[in-house]
Amino acid sequence: MTVTADRQVSRLASPWTRGLAAAAAGALPALAFPALSLWWLAYVALVPWILLARSAPTGRRAALDGWLGGAGFMLAVHHWLFPSLNVFIVVLALLLGTLWAPWGWLLRRTLGGQPGPRRVAAAMVLAPCGWLMVELARSWQYLGGPWGLLGASQWQVDPALRLASVGGVWLISALVVTVNTALAALIAAPSVRAPAGAALAAVAVGTTAVWLGAPVPDRTGTVRIAVVQPGVIEGAEARFDREEQLTRTLAGQRVDLVLWGESSVGFDLSSRPDLADRLAALAREVDADVLVNVDAQRADGRGISKTSVLVGADGITGPSYDKMRLVPFGEYIPFRSVLGWATSVGKAAGEDRRRGDRQVVMTAGNLRFGPLVCFESAFPDMSRKLTDDGAQLLVAQSSTSSFQGSWAPPQHASLAALRAAETWRPMVHATLTGVSAVYDGQGRQVGSWLGTSASTAAVYQVPLSEGRSPYVRFGDWVPHLALLIVVLAAGYEVSLRVRRTARESR
Repeated sequence: MTVTADRQVSRLASPWTRGLAAAAAGALPALAFPALSLWWLAYVALVPWILLARSAPTGRRAALDGWLGGAGFMLAVHHWLFPSLNVFIVVLALLLGTLWAPWGWLLRRTLGGQPGPRRVAAAMVLAPCGWLMVELARSWQYLGGPWGLLGASQWQVDPALRLASVGGVWLISALVVTVNTALAALIAAPSVRAPAGAALAAVAVGTTAVWLGAPVPDRTGTVRIAVVQPGVIEGAEARFDREEQLTRTLAGQRVDLVLWGESSVGFDLSSRPDLADRLAALAREVDADVLVNVDAQRADGRGISKTSVLVGADGITGPSYDKMRLVPFGEYIPFRSVLGWATSVGKAAGEDRRRGDRQVVMTAGNLRFGPLVCFESAFPDMSRKLTDDGAQLLVAQSSTSSFQGSWAPPQHASLAALRAAETWRPMVHATLTGVSAVYDGQGRQVGSWLGTSASTAAVYQVPLSEGRSPYVRFGDWVPHLALLIVVLAAGYEVSLRVRRTARESR
């Protein structure tokens, strides 16, 4: 079998052909994410990429395969950004793809040639750890944030959600990469089955043990949450009018909290007291506080921010929350003096938004909830912090109106399932234009999604839960452990080279 595989790879002798093959292989895992949601594909989608990198004639070529595969992956997962960023999305994909270059080299180092049991066993450990290092690095908000983490493709799989409660999305990513690496090893080195077989057995036993034996949250009651989704409406005044109209339909439905989406109010409420009064009147009419999101120039001249504001019967109540993690190029341009030209080739931010500096837990009646704005729902540490601060419910206000008809809305909505499972807190993903979604404290869907064609107000009976999940308690122990393993392996590799150099110099 390995001879056949090597013959197939030999046909990729042309650097250009091989480069295209690497990019295509890297793009394949994107099919596991919404909208296609071929979640099962994630467990085999990396195999072609791994086989290509391990067959590279040199370590440098393997690193190039890793780089181009990473660029293909980033471009495929973020392809829906093309209308906004135009050709600049290709530049970004190539830049971020470099993070996978060491991973490609690692695959050749452990699985290249005719690997023995020790090298295959090393691959079973180091390939997942190396992948996690890439995910950890690109999760830095200034590199784009953790959109498209491989483990996120498993958002609708119950055993995977249970794993998330123990080790976060990182644990799911590690196990998915382990399975892919083991399958690739069985193809590349069929005579060395024991390490790969042991890895697959460990994944199966470990996942089953967590699924059946890991703790689950205690249910403490329910709350009625209303999501107001106006749909695609041009103009801030018209959008506010539609949201107001939809909210009025909630009168008499005994809701505990009404949620409007990101950028639902296009004016600073301090400069538009008439709108603030209308919101307070709505709160009195439906007998529930209303959470809105203001996206406008501040009246005090401090620029634009995206601010979540809770409005009660007597007006604005409690602290507001300014979005902390801004979307690169969409809401600010990193190193604007160097990359500002992006505004000339796409719809990049003409003006940087103001960044918040602290997270906030709000209170509506007896309900304590933590707001997030837009792609902040992709960051596991933010929802974990809100849970530690006492939030009973997580809320993400979002707007994907620029990406209607693309994979972005369902991808974004799916992230809330993972954050709920990680924290044991239900999460509501409320949007302007869909997809809006609700999940309980184990990441299971509550009610139906509100699709991108819906313009409605929907009420969800959301079960509350309490307790601290292992992930909330111990945090990002999975990537930290992976980092330690990679550092130790790098130290061992350096020591081998030093000793080899010393022997050769004698």
